[in-house]
Amino acid sequence: MLLPFDLAVEPTTLLILALVAFFAGFIDAIAGGGGLLTIPALLTAGLPPHLVLGTNKLSSTFGAAIASFTFYRRNLFHPRQWRNALIGTAVGALVGAAVAQWLPAHLLNQMLPVVVFGCGLYLLFGRTPETHSAPDVIIPKRRQWPQSLSLGFYDGVAGPGTGAFWTVSTLLLYPLDLVRASGVARSMNFVSNICALAIFIASGQVAWVLGICMGLSLMCGAFIGARTAIKGGSKFIRPVFIMVVLALTVRLAWQHWFGQA
Repeated sequence: MLLPFDLAVEPTTLLILALVAFFAGFIDAIAGGGGLLTIPALLTAGLPPHLVLGTNKLSSTFGAAIASFTFYRRNLFHPRQWRNALIGTAVGALVGAAVAQWLPAHLLNQMLPVVVFGCGLYLLFGRTPETHSAPDVIIPKRRQWPQSLSLGFYDGVAGPGTGAFWTVSTLLLYPLDLVRASGVARSMNFVSNICALAIFIASGQVAWVLGICMGLSLMCGAFIGARTAIKGGSKFIRPVFIMVVLALTVRLAWQHWFGQA
């Protein structure tokens, strides 16, 4: 069933949102933070706030799917090594999306700029691994539970910066380089997106036509972005990641500290 917004959206608006989604998919596949573009665009287009997260989850799922599959095909993500993380992310995202409407978020929202900015500082001044990890590198499985449950929950509740959090925490916890950490982040993003999306669908909070159109465009951008990231390696991902993180920090601070939309 189409929602009223689906029927009312103008072709020009749909085209603009599709273009925004394409660029968001490209950026998201490289460094995360695509929601920094798509969520404000959906709000500006007049989508009711309670539909924004659900519709954004639908479109983001398209991009996360193609990006994660690209990393997998290039042998940069091995699901067997991340079984606990995949399960934990799914559980966390389902719980997070289910309790989103009851969880007081104002304090968390005000803390987000600080946390995201800390991620940017880590990559800006920290030493990023430059060596390419072997496919059979040992990944500690116990560390995956707290990481995946917390980030999955966060993505289900809110979402901005989840890909950046995954990338940085993976670099800190495991012997991986930035390219492979990006592969992990994109794959876990896909899991949390699709699980949270199931909850939003059950609640009727998805504008299907708009979400699918943006999703297809975002998927194209993600395909190009993932291939560009893999080809460019850490030297390409690092500056893009830092710029996205800093932009996300400014956006979150402006919105939640100063009350600006």
